[in-house]
Amino acid sequence: MLIAAWILLGLVHVTPAAVLAKPDLIGSLYGVEAAGDLGVLLIHRGALFLAIVIVCLYAAWEPSSRRAASLVVGISVVSFLVIYAFAGAPSGSLRQIALADVLALGPLVLVSWKAWRGQTL
Repeated sequence: MLIAAWILLGLVHVTPAAVLAKPDLIGSLYGVEAAGDLGVLLIHRGALFLAIVIVCLYAAWEPSSRRAASLVVGISVVSFLVIYAFAGAPSGSLRQIALADVLALGPLVLVSWKAWRGQTL
């Protein structure tokens, strides 16, 4: 079950990571143009999400990495939800991202609990 939770957390981050390979997704995911400064930042954001995907997959099979991985994923998920809430919970594409992150909270709590309690099974 723990491996599945890590994989699920990785899958939550696959779509935003895909922007790195397919910048045209920026328009449909975020409602902005891929060109210009904002597009460059969002493509870079895709690279960071790819790193999160890789960290999650690594943590699925490498117990010694799980504490650090839970911090990285936790910062990603929780910080977006806090920023989204402070922005007034805007509708549109950001709401979809927030919903995905809310769904990720369950697996995140599980893997974090296990990582910080020293349980790896």
